[in-house]
Amino acid sequence: MAPTDPRLWSPAPKAVLFDIDGTLVDSNYLHVDAWARAFEKVGRPVDSWRIHRSIGLDSERLLDALLGDDVDEFGDRAKDLHSEFYQASTDRLRPLPGAVDLLHALSDAGVRVVLATSAPEEELEILLGVLDSDDALYATTSSADVSTAKPEPDIVNVALERAGADASEALFVGDAVWDVKAAARANLGAIGVRTGGISSGELTDAGALQVFDDAAAVLADFERR
Repeated sequence: MAPTDPRLWSPAPKAVLFDIDGTLVDSNYLHVDAWARAFEKVGRPVDSWRIHRSIGLDSERLLDALLGDDVDEFGDRAKDLHSEFYQASTDRLRPLPGAVDLLHALSDAGVRVVLATSAPEEELEILLGVLDSDDALYATTSSADVSTAKPEPDIVNVALERAGADASEALFVGDAVWDVKAAARANLGAIGVRTGGISSGELTDAGALQVFDDAAAVLADFERR
């Protein structure tokens, strides 16, 4: 295990902001499958590896990247189908290793835990049910709070406001390059986790202070502070 970056837990942050999909809940590959089926259904199939590379992006950017010139004709229908297919697969969602324990450990230590996500309200409700950790949460965000998602910093700024913390007093934990870039644009330090399927090198290159395998490894590092 790599040594703790001294900027992480000393002093302990006032707030820790979390992405959910791929960071706390094992959902990224369900999203990949749902998008793949949606694109196939509208007659514009996209390779799954290309979809995976775009998971975590604002949905409009994802559609632009994957459909290109066909986005105006097929984008809205593909987005609706993705939601339909994803909703039908949510019984397969589960917390990622250490996710629930990490949320509670931070909260018990007096850290304000905020879920900084632009997931639609109906998806967020499902994800919160999977985590079953409302008592550890200080605040949450959703797609209703911003018009543009990551890598724009808007949702991070909303989450910071709800945490009552300055960027210098908080950390962001996420699994995607887009998470790290959004945090950087909000002047916030970021921790990367590999549970979304993105490499340590890519997360580090995007600006992550440190990268861990999963939330369980983040928890172990926090407990060693």
